[in-house]
Amino acid sequence: MMQEFLGYRRENGEVGVRNHVAVLSAMDNCNGIVKKISSQVRYVLPITVWYGRTQYSDDGDLTYFNSLVGLMQNPNIHSVLVVSLESVSAKKLCTAISEKTGKRALYIAVQEEGNSISAVAKGVEICTNLISIASEVKLEKFDLSYLTIGVECGGSDTSSGLSANPALGKIADIVINAGGKVILSETSEILGAEHILAKRAINDRVKEKLLSIVRNIEMETVKNGINISEINPSPDNKAGGLTTLEEKSLGAIIKGGSSPLQDVIEFGETPKEPGFFVMDTPSPATESMTGLSAGGAQIILFATGKGNIIGSPISPTIKVTGNPNTVEYFGPNIDFDVSSVFLGQQTLDDIIEGLLDFMIKVASGKKTRSEILGDEEIVLKPVPLVI
Repeated sequence: MMQEFLGYRRENGEVGVRNHVAVLSAMDNCNGIVKKISSQVRYVLPITVWYGRTQYSDDGDLTYFNSLVGLMQNPNIHSVLVVSLESVSAKKLCTAISEKTGKRALYIAVQEEGNSISAVAKGVEICTNLISIASEVKLEKFDLSYLTIGVECGGSDTSSGLSANPALGKIADIVINAGGKVILSETSEILGAEHILAKRAINDRVKEKLLSIVRNIEMETVKNGINISEINPSPDNKAGGLTTLEEKSLGAIIKGGSSPLQDVIEFGETPKEPGFFVMDTPSPATESMTGLSAGGAQIILFATGKGNIIGSPISPTIKVTGNPNTVEYFGPNIDFDVSSVFLGQQTLDDIIEGLLDFMIKVASGKKTRSEILGDEEIVLKPVPLVI
């Protein structure tokens, strides 16, 4: 079984599976300029944001700032143009992006350019040069130890825990055994199964971190008068046969495979060593995948039962389903079909080589359905304090 992919070597030793030049909004009032620049320069990846100014997390850090930096530090980004209203925010972002990765991070400040028309013209000029430079990077062969894989699910149903999620778990173990990293997200979908994951923690500190993020979810819902079991499973989960949050969680955690839990990391935090990690993220897929991309995931494996179209614009997102009905009516949005496992026609071992081969092809440049169809979005984790 081939276990090498073609990727792009970065200055800091990391490897990208895409070679994007990103145009990033530092704040929502610059989204229009980002869209105009990207419409005039081919191959540019526009990253727009909602909100983005004066939003603080409990520890005082700028959550949006850290997330934006993480997204641009993803190895799939070759270089970035930051678009900001003023230069202070832009310079701070560029410095933080370049310090860790060494990649080019340039900026334009609309106030300095004089107006939006001038800012767009300057952005087009900069992006033209960046695209030319990025196109010179040559593909090289790398083994799976260079990969960080995010595992995600959405639109889960009865088939998810019996076929698609276990298939992702098998891939997770293969990547980890090869020296790579795997990140499981969606904290609320650990509830009711946290005791199983906790047994895999490498020490008591990691075990307590896992149990702590679950307790935080439980306390927040109680504080806000929410009965989480009434809103999760969601209506489409229930229509697909899932009855309780515990049942959903038992199926969801299988995506993480069977390897020891190395650590529990914050939203958008990058794992520091190989192995299996849990990231504390919201459960909605778009927010969760944004955290995975900001945490360095070059690829996201996304298990879906009833069907979910969204992918990450930064990390190619592979949609896997075990529901034969979804394969039929949602086929244009599905990358890999494991319904034969759900139907009892094949075992996981029968299909896993095909799924691994497909993932390696995507890592080497094959486009996923969400990339082809443009079903991609970035949504940063909302924070409680906006000043």
